[in-house]
Amino acid sequence: MVDLSILFHAIETVVSWPGIALLALGVFIGIIGGGLPGVGGALTLAIATPFTLQMGDITAIIFLIGIYNGVMYGGSISAILFNVPGSASAAATTLEGYPMARVGRAVDALTISAVSSAIGDFLGGVAVLAILPVLVSIVLLFGTPEYFLVAVLGLSLIMVVSEGSFLKDAMAGGFGVMLATVGIAPMLPTQRYTFGQLGLHNGISFVAALIGIFAVSEMLRLSKQGGTISRGGDVDIGGSVRSGIRTVLSKPLTLIKSSIIGLLIGAVPGSGGSVSTFIAYGEAKRASNNPEKFGNGSEEGIIATESSNNATVSGSLIPTLTFGIPGSTTTAVLIGALMLHGIRPGPALFGAQINLTYSIFVSLVVCSLIVLALGLLVVRWAGYLTTVNTAVIIPIIIVLSVLGAFSLNSNYIDVFVVLALGIVGYFMESYDYSIVAFLLGLILGPIAEENLSRSLSLSNGSLDIFFATPLRLLLIVATVVIIVGPYLGPVLKQQLGSTSNA
Repeated sequence: MVDLSILFHAIETVVSWPGIALLALGVFIGIIGGGLPGVGGALTLAIATPFTLQMGDITAIIFLIGIYNGVMYGGSISAILFNVPGSASAAATTLEGYPMARVGRAVDALTISAVSSAIGDFLGGVAVLAILPVLVSIVLLFGTPEYFLVAVLGLSLIMVVSEGSFLKDAMAGGFGVMLATVGIAPMLPTQRYTFGQLGLHNGISFVAALIGIFAVSEMLRLSKQGGTISRGGDVDIGGSVRSGIRTVLSKPLTLIKSSIIGLLIGAVPGSGGSVSTFIAYGEAKRASNNPEKFGNGSEEGIIATESSNNATVSGSLIPTLTFGIPGSTTTAVLIGALMLHGIRPGPALFGAQINLTYSIFVSLVVCSLIVLALGLLVVRWAGYLTTVNTAVIIPIIIVLSVLGAFSLNSNYIDVFVVLALGIVGYFMESYDYSIVAFLLGLILGPIAEENLSRSLSLSNGSLDIFFATPLRLLLIVATVVIIVGPYLGPVLKQQLGSTSNA
C-alpha cells in the first residue's frame, strides 16, 4: 500500500521551490539534448551530472529526472520535422510523424506527440506509485531465458509491420541482425567482422546507424526533390493544437495499452524505449481499424510510440532503483549520478530513503504537465521549420549528423557508418525494403544472441530451459500467434463465414 504521509511529503518536495524550478529547467535542457541527433539522454545526463554537486541530494535527482524525461520527448521533435530521431527511442516516431510533416501537418504531429508523451508520463508515474511492490515482483520473474524470448517476440513483429513483400522485410530484418554481430562475440573473446579495426570491437553504434538510416538517407531524397520539407504549401503548415489534442483523446485504448507496454518493457533491464516503442507501434497497427494508414502519417502510430516512449521512463527506473540494474543506457548514467551523491540503489531506497523514491516518481507525474506545457508552446513555431528551403536544411542536418555521430565515441568509424547506412537507407526506401524490420533486427539481434548464449550455458546446451516456466511458455505462444496469425486469420474468417452461411 502507498504510504500517504510519505507521498504528500514527496509532492511537497517536488512542487516547492527550488524543486519545481529545477524540474522545469531539467525538462527544457532534456528537450534540447533529445532533439540534437547523436546527443540523446546518456550524453545529456553525463554532461549535466557534475553541475549537480552543489545541489542537495533530492533536488539534484529531481533535476536529472527532468532531463531524462525531457530527452524522451525531445527526440520526437527532430524525428517529426526532419526524419532525424534525436534519440534511439524516437526512431519509431519518424515512421508516422515525418510523413505528416511532409503533407503540411507538422503542428498536428507535434501536438499529438506532446500530448501523448505527457499522458504516457502521467500514467507511468501514477501506475508505479500505485503498484510498485507488484511490479518489482514481476521484474524478478524475468531471467536470461525470458530476455531471449522477449527479443524473439519483438523480432516476430516483422510479420506485423510488413507492408509489402514479407521476403523483402525478412531480408531487411536479417540485415539488421547481421550488422549487430559485428564486434566481440558475447560470452566469447572472439572478434567478428572487425577487419582489424579497433573502432569496431564494440560493434556498430546503434545511434550512428540510426542517424545514417534516417537522417542522411532522407537528406539524399530531399536533395532530389528541392523546395521545402512540407508539401502542404510554402506558408500554411496546416493542422492545429486543438485538432491534435482531440485526436489523442479520441484514442484512449491506444494510449492506455501503449503506456502499459512501455511501462512493462521498460522494466526489463536492457530493453528501453527503442524496444517498447516498436512493440507498441506493431501492436497499434495490428489492432487498428485502418492499418493501411500506417507508414503514411497515421495519428495512431504517433500516439502509440510517444505514450509508450515516455511510460518507459517509469518502467526503466524500477530495476534501476531496486537492483541497481540499468533499464537503459540513460539509467546507467543515472545510477552513476545517484552514487555520486552517496545514494546506492537497492533496499535502502525502499527503507530509510523511501522519500527519495517517492519523490522520483512524483517528479515523473509533474513532468507530464511540464512536457505538455512546453510541448504545446513550441509546436507552432517549430512547425514553420518545415517550410524552410531544403537547400538550407540539408547541409545543416548532414553536418549535425556527422558531428553527433563523432561525438558519441570520438570514433571515425561511426562517421563512416552514418554515411554508409545513409546510402543503404536511401536504396532500401527506393526499393521498398522495410526500415522498421531493419531496426528491429539491429536492436533485438544483440539482446537475443547474448541471452541465448547465456541460457544455453546455464542449461548445458539443453533447449528445455525455454519451456521450464509458465511465463516462458506464454512468451513462446505469443510469438507463435504473431507469426502464424496473418496466415491463419483469413482462413479462420473464411471458415466461420461459410459455417454461418450454411
